[in-house]
Amino acid sequence: MVRILACLSDPYLITIGNNVHITKGVQFITHDGATLILRKEVPDLDVTAPIVIGNDVYIGVNAIILAGVNIGNRCIIGAGAVATKNVAANSVAVSVPARVVKTVDKYLEGARARSLHLGHLGEFEKEVRLRKHFDVPGTRRCN
Repeated sequence: MVRILACLSDPYLITIGNNVHITKGVQFITHDGATLILRKEVPDLDVTAPIVIGNDVYIGVNAIILAGVNIGNRCIIGAGAVATKNVAANSVAVSVPARVVKTVDKYLEGARARSLHLGHLGEFEKEVRLRKHFDVPGTRRCN
């Protein structure tokens, strides 16, 4: 199941694989809107291309995926990144324009070293453990 909280243009041109996490503010832009100002010269000018997202992909907050971009399997697209060209499988891509900075395998090494090992817990128990770990006082915010 994919839950999309994103801005979509021409959604029928977007293919999304399995186990894809699309976070808040992500935009998929399948066209080049700048062609609108040039239609006086070329009335039928239109630059549009599909977007393909592979399996096991995480797209961070406010990332933008542009027309014609393919994101390979097992990729992480960083928050705020703008993917202007294809991202190879097993890559972590960040920045504007997005560039590959490491493999997902390297990312996993670092994540294991920093992990609090709470990912398996339910929301309530995780909050209790995080409050204790970071010495954050207070009571549970939700029931």
